[in-house]
Amino acid sequence: MGICAPQTMAATTPIKPFSPEETRRIVHHLQQPAIFLDMTCGWPVLRWTAEHLAGCFGDRLVRFRLGRKGETNTPLFETQCSYVEAKLAEFLSWTQGQSGTHVGPFSEYPISEHWAYADYKYIAMLFQDQPFMFEDVKWSEFGFEGRNGRESTLWIGTERANTPCHLDSYGCNLVLQVQGRKRWHLFPPDDTANLYPTRIPYEESSVFSQVDVVHPDLRRFPAFKRARAHIVTLQPGQVLYVPRHWWHYVESVDPITVSVNSWIELEVDDVARVSEAVTKTVVSAIKSARSDDNADNWLNPTEEGEASHDENMQYLNLAVRTCADRPRGLRHSKLIQDPRDARPVKRDSSGQIRKSTDRVGNSAPFSVPFGPHLIPVPCQQEEPRKVTPKDAEVNSSRSCAVTAEEDCSISSDAAQRDECASAVGFLQGKHERSPGLTSRTPCDCADGTSEHSAGDHKESKSTTITTNDLLACLLHPDIISRVTELLLERHTGSQRTATPF
Repeated sequence: MGICAPQTMAATTPIKPFSPEETRRIVHHLQQPAIFLDMTCGWPVLRWTAEHLAGCFGDRLVRFRLGRKGETNTPLFETQCSYVEAKLAEFLSWTQGQSGTHVGPFSEYPISEHWAYADYKYIAMLFQDQPFMFEDVKWSEFGFEGRNGRESTLWIGTERANTPCHLDSYGCNLVLQVQGRKRWHLFPPDDTANLYPTRIPYEESSVFSQVDVVHPDLRRFPAFKRARAHIVTLQPGQVLYVPRHWWHYVESVDPITVSVNSWIELEVDDVARVSEAVTKTVVSAIKSARSDDNADNWLNPTEEGEASHDENMQYLNLAVRTCADRPRGLRHSKLIQDPRDARPVKRDSSGQIRKSTDRVGNSAPFSVPFGPHLIPVPCQQEEPRKVTPKDAEVNSSRSCAVTAEEDCSISSDAAQRDECASAVGFLQGKHERSPGLTSRTPCDCADGTSEHSAGDHKESKSTTITTNDLLACLLHPDIISRVTELLLERHTGSQRTATPF
């Protein structure tokens, strides 16, 4: 195991554009992805290049995920990848085109044909014998007192390494780019119907999209045409804020990339945890039943392992009791709302709070201070130019509010016509089957019409319903929400509103 010497801060701490209190207040109000600039000057973690970390790790083995390069029009889920345990030094030699003993287990995977990454490794585990490394990450300067690298994860990957499009069930996300660049494709929660969500492979904290958002198959996933992409390439030193339940697909664009992530729950959402416990129990119960059509690799490798039904029921009961014991106003609240203020939040077309009062206790209106140090990620279909302070004014003007009529709007008539076809994605359209994914049947609309012809409808009736078809229906967000409401009503005596995930 290598040993890193403690890194000291510069003698003079740079003046940051926002104080910790101001930054926490901004994050509390942001309702769209945004980039913080000039907030990490002087952070020792910016020296955490892959080469530096290789010296720190020494002979420690790290698990890497590998995938093949090339366009497939389908996401490559973790259950379909290859994995190796290797030293970070071997990984670096592999990226430099070396071979033989220098690259260890990577020798079986030509760099010209594969990409690889070590994803979201907990820094607390990587540096458990070097705790001083935790202090290199200064999330306390974002207003989260006491938070550092101990609560963060590390991501190291090669060019074209990517994570499937997904949303995180819990909390928001702060991402610091350390080395290289990563391109982010983000979609608002309202686009869930257009992203065809799936819970197979199952991961408690994530919901995946069945769409390859960079090379989509619009024949199979026609509703994706309506998805509103917010795209940005994150540069070293910049911090990206990803709000709760925003979908994101991430791809490395440089030979080596390193980033540090921190998931933060600004407010504990007990009702969402009950919904997740319901989902976990249903998935485990059905997928643990062995049958000819139920043999796919359904559990994401990031999960610790398949839990027994008794364990899942204990988890569900604990989640329900915790929610029932908490005062009603604290059980479930939107990320931007204070429990003392249950009024609905009004937002403008860019997703920002419209003339809201400060939830921190100040009655004065609060406006997110977009400008040279805080840039909204634009809503657009093409990648924006490199984000720099010089471009801030231009990029800020290209927010979703400005491009609404160009990129982000759908006519109300069209939306009503397609409402049935795009309903959360689980039951829409007839599509080809893929291993581990769900097959669908046409959805009859309110006016009695179908998005497919009568011939297609007749053909679909003869299609065998699979275990995954049934599971997709049971895990429909509306179904999970309703089951959660009924459970809480049974145990609290009153109805509660559940979140979709």
